[in-house]
This record gives sequence, C-alpha cells and structure tokens, in this order.
Amino acid sequence: MVSNTWRKFIAPCWRPLRESQSENCSNRGGDLSGRVDGLLWYKDIGRHIHGEFSMAVIQANNVLEDQSQLESGSMSSIESGPRGTFVGIYDGHAGPEASRFINNKLFENIKKFTSANNEMSADVIKNAYLATEEEFLSMVKKQWELRPQIASVGSCCLVGVICGGVLYIANAGDSRVVLGRLEKANKQIEAVQLSAEHNANLESIRDELHLLHPEDPQIVVLKHKVWRVKGLIQVSRSIGDAYLKKAEFNRVPLLPKFRLPEPFQKPILLAEPSILVHKLYPEDQFLIFASDGLWEHLSNEQAVELVHNSPRNGIARKLVKAALHEAAKKREMRYSDLKKIDRGVRRHFHDDITVIVLFLDSHLISRSFSRGRLLSIKGGGVTPGDVNT
Repeated sequence: MVSNTWRKFIAPCWRPLRESQSENCSNRGGDLSGRVDGLLWYKDIGRHIHGEFSMAVIQANNVLEDQSQLESGSMSSIESGPRGTFVGIYDGHAGPEASRFINNKLFENIKKFTSANNEMSADVIKNAYLATEEEFLSMVKKQWELRPQIASVGSCCLVGVICGGVLYIANAGDSRVVLGRLEKANKQIEAVQLSAEHNANLESIRDELHLLHPEDPQIVVLKHKVWRVKGLIQVSRSIGDAYLKKAEFNRVPLLPKFRLPEPFQKPILLAEPSILVHKLYPEDQFLIFASDGLWEHLSNEQAVELVHNSPRNGIARKLVKAALHEAAKKREMRYSDLKKIDRGVRRHFHDDITVIVLFLDSHLISRSFSRGRLLSIKGGGVTPGDVNT
C-alpha cells in the first residue's frame, strides 16, 4: 500500500492513459518498430544474425535519458568487411543530449575504424569511443556561448559486439552486461558479469581515482552516504561531461553547482572504456544488457534465472516489470499504483530502464552471412527490415 505522505504527493499524477491513446501508441509502426504502452516501449521478439533478441525501455525522467540500439549485419563501411551484431546502451545524465549523440555517432565510428583496419578488434572499439567523445566535446565548444549547460551533460556507454565467434564488451560508466552460461556438468545456469563498472561507490574505482589524481585528496567525496567524484558525479568514466574533462568548460556561465573551486590540469573523468574480449562457446546461452536502473532492483542471478526460466518472447519487458515490482515493494506500494505515476514524478521511484536480451544460437555464431544491411533498431523505432530468416 502507498503511505499517506506519498499518496498526497503522487495522487495528481495518477492519470490512466486514455483508451484511444493506448491503441494509437500500441499500433504505432506495428510490431516491426516495437510497441508503446504508456511510458513503456518494447520489441518483444526479433532476429539478429546470431539468434533472437528482446528489447524494452521504461521512462521515468521527464525526458527519456536512456538511448539504445541493436545493429546486425555489416560492421564495416565496405562491402567485404566483417559481419556481426552490435548492441549499445547509453544511459544519459543531466539531459538526453549526450546519449542521443552517441546513439547517432558511435556505431558509424565503429564501422569507420573497422573499415580502416579491415577487422573488428578491441582497438577499433576503443578508438570509436574516443572519436565519439572528441566529436561531442567539439559540439560543446561550438555551442558553449549559447548553451553552456551542454557542458554538464554526459552519458554512460555500454557496447557489445559479436563478430567472428568473438564477443567484445566495452563499458564506460555503470551500465552492465551479464552472460547466462549453462554449466555442462549440472545443467545449472550461471550468471557471469562481463562488464567492468566505473562507479565511485566501488572501492576499486576510488583506489583508481586516487592513483590517477594523487595530488587531489578530494578527488572522491562521501556526500549523503554516496561516494561521488569531486562530490558531483558517481561515474568515473563517460562520454561527455565536458565540465570535468576540460577546464575551459568549468567556469561562468556554467551553473555554480557544476563549477569546481580550483582549476584542473588533466581530465577528471575518462572516456576510454574497459574492454573484455571473450570467445563464445555453445554453453553461452544469452546476454542481458541493461542500464543501471535494472540492476538497482535485480541481482545478476535473479535476472539470469528469470530469462532462463521464461519464454524468449517478451522477456525484456518481463525483466523491466520484475524491476518495477521491486521498486514498488521498496516504497511499500502496489505495482498497479506505480504504473499510474507519470514521468518526472516516476523518477522518485526508479530510473529510466533499458534492457536488451540477446540470445546466442551456437550454430549461427561463426557462420558466414550474405551481404546487405539486415537489422537496425533503436529503443523506440526500427530501420529498415527486421531479420526473419
């Protein structure tokens, strides 16, 4: 049940979606581009060249700050280049501009560097991250005089690429990808976290920051029981956040709450991702990519068990629903009441949540595929055709 205090706060926002709105949203673009139900966007099932996938996004902020994409087909700008599947989860903060920018630029940079090297590699992905960062900072510089607050906008960036039987995981920030692996001996499903996270609440990250900034005893500050870099931000790596990358953006007319009292000589946050390279095996069953909004409410093991024991169709939506049930429980309220809360106010209960579940069909992992662009879908829409064969 909802406490009386919270009931007074959220009652004005309990406005059920009108039936006509629900019908229009659900059918917008048909199943090809996913469906919309209130604050939820979902694509229950689709095919990438290595298997099936399921996607879901729930909005909590006034403006959706999470962005995401799945690309399957060519990983290069040239016809003879490698084929594969690309997944990106971009969890923005202080606004949607950085995550939207990454959603439009990062995969194009991946293709550019893959073409130049004629192969997929960890260096290709790292260089694509750094190029996207430089492009965003260049945009900030151009807009600084008119829109100085663009310097405070940033995004976590989680990427997965399957190419030639190899999985590449790159992460800057605190989104997460977890592998569901079936143990041969006991047929039990195991949850294996593949991404390294960069959040100041982790002791290892605080140690890393102190090592990188030995001259600054205030590089991490405990504020309201939460560790933050310079007392401002939880993540230590991101794309954007120009105000903590270049001192020229940490001054008037930037809002005082973002300005540091002392100038800095080197970037406080990094854009370079942590990268894992993993050869895929038949026991590797599926991957769960999600922004931290999911992992605040579900453990790795809970998420993997749910996927393993459920039908593939609609599993991303089911994970989002499980997280919302947990969020409601923490506030001592019903899930049905939480669903009625509008965006903006909803952020007091949970964050934007993006989930992409990628199923791995072992007989397709190392297979060669025909030319052509097979699938390009972003959280909220799709271009051009889905892969059905």
